[in-house]
Amino acid sequence: MSETKPKTITYPVVNQEGDKVSTIRLNSEVFGVEVHEDAMHRAVNVYLANRRQATAKTKTRSEVRGGGKKPWRQKGTGRARAGSRRSPIWVGGGTIFGPTGNQNYRLNMNKKEHTLALKSALSLIVKEKRLIVVDEEMEIEPKTRLAVQLLKNLGAVGKVMIVVEDNVNLLRAVGNLQNVIAVEVHDVSVYDLLNTDFIIFEKATLKAFEGGLV
Repeated sequence: MSETKPKTITYPVVNQEGDKVSTIRLNSEVFGVEVHEDAMHRAVNVYLANRRQATAKTKTRSEVRGGGKKPWRQKGTGRARAGSRRSPIWVGGGTIFGPTGNQNYRLNMNKKEHTLALKSALSLIVKEKRLIVVDEEMEIEPKTRLAVQLLKNLGAVGKVMIVVEDNVNLLRAVGNLQNVIAVEVHDVSVYDLLNTDFIIFEKATLKAFEGGLV
């Protein structure tokens, strides 16, 4: 019994001048799935939570300065009892239940759901024609002006993400561009896919990336 070939999506491939030179067949199981917004939303939340650092910290009554002496005697003053100026009810006193600096905000997401979120984001990008596939390795000198010209040729405007594999020169060339990020293929995240206007892949890199999601 012959195996059923996966359905494919035909997508244009351009050269570094932005001219269409061929097409590529994308696996519809990766680039043509139903978009699951819940999975993408959770993937973004997990990504942001795992980047969060517990830097906020307040002082408890044992850490604030002063207050070693009892403010006034226990009885006979007509005022409420007070044992220390460091009490949380006093101005300048310690804080109850404040952040300690040791909070763990890390969240987890199972591999199957994360893969679904990636496929959903990629399918959305293909549907909206925000994917740019370049036919060969983007070889340029590590100069900002050359990176600007490359993006102009490709019609990539706004926020742009370039996915590369062992392309040090390109990483350096876009390093000073404010709205452009270049990431290695294994570092592609749902957050970055959804937070950019255009995503640029080299043809070979895209096929390798696709193979890891099938």
